[in-house]
Amino acid sequence: MFTNIFIWLVLAAIAVLLAWLVTRAWRSPRWYVKWPGMILCGLLCLVFVLVSVVALNGLYRLYWPRGDTIQITVEGTPEQVQRGQYLANAFCVACHSQTGELPLTGGVNMAKDVPMPIGSMISANLTSAGPLQNWTDGEIFRTLRQSVDRNGRILPTMSTVYSRFMSDEDIKAIIAYLRSQPAVENPIQDPPTQLNFLGVLVTGLGIVPKLPDVTGEIIAPPKEPSAKYGEYLISFQDCKACHGPDLTGGNNQLTPNGPTLRMVKGWTQEQFITALRTGVNPDGRQLIDLMPWKIYGRMDDTDLAALYKYVVSLE
Repeated sequence: MFTNIFIWLVLAAIAVLLAWLVTRAWRSPRWYVKWPGMILCGLLCLVFVLVSVVALNGLYRLYWPRGDTIQITVEGTPEQVQRGQYLANAFCVACHSQTGELPLTGGVNMAKDVPMPIGSMISANLTSAGPLQNWTDGEIFRTLRQSVDRNGRILPTMSTVYSRFMSDEDIKAIIAYLRSQPAVENPIQDPPTQLNFLGVLVTGLGIVPKLPDVTGEIIAPPKEPSAKYGEYLISFQDCKACHGPDLTGGNNQLTPNGPTLRMVKGWTQEQFITALRTGVNPDGRQLIDLMPWKIYGRMDDTDLAALYKYVVSLE
């Protein structure tokens, strides 16, 4: 953080210096100093001002505390732990497990698939050996709902994850499971995320789309093989990150761009479930490794049927 702030201060100082040189060139009695000096220094000043403004916006989005505190206590019933483990195994392991299996020991650099060197975004160890051992249930809930850490600073990777649309009860279930995990040491980088100045500029430019804020309670529909429940599952899974907001194909500069999911209309429900369980679509083609079919395929038949019915219900 301090390195990025220092770089911004240097850029701002250069912009001020160039503005001063423009005024000096304007006062020059020699035309060959006045006009070339004004044009060159003026253009450079404009560039540095624009970069400084974009960077300032990025610094604000990354480091300025935000979000309201949440006061809750999760009971941690066996039913909550079981539901939380199911959700973690079919959702959280994608980012918080180097093996793709439980427990959630973190250590995955999410920036490795970004097509530009923006720094590192290493997922945290979510077992009781990690930082969450000192967090309250409300702070964990706020992270999943608002994508901020316990100090209110944005978590760049979490800000692109759709967990905020998960129901209140499902978030509490995940918290219950996180508390139940055995402590597993995983010496990862601390702090786990170190965005460089390019990452600050990318954030300031808004290349990473900002997900809408969520206010109020979210109640999930009944768990059943229906399009309505499938819509709920899609809302917090990361399908839209790669396949686009309306699932008609991705167009994001920082994530893999998947094809339209309207192709599923030509599949049967059994073919859809088989594709997510085996990684092979009805045409016999293997799904690419970036598609987390191994994780989504862990959902039970009810959830996968609901996903299918929602996708085929789209216009």
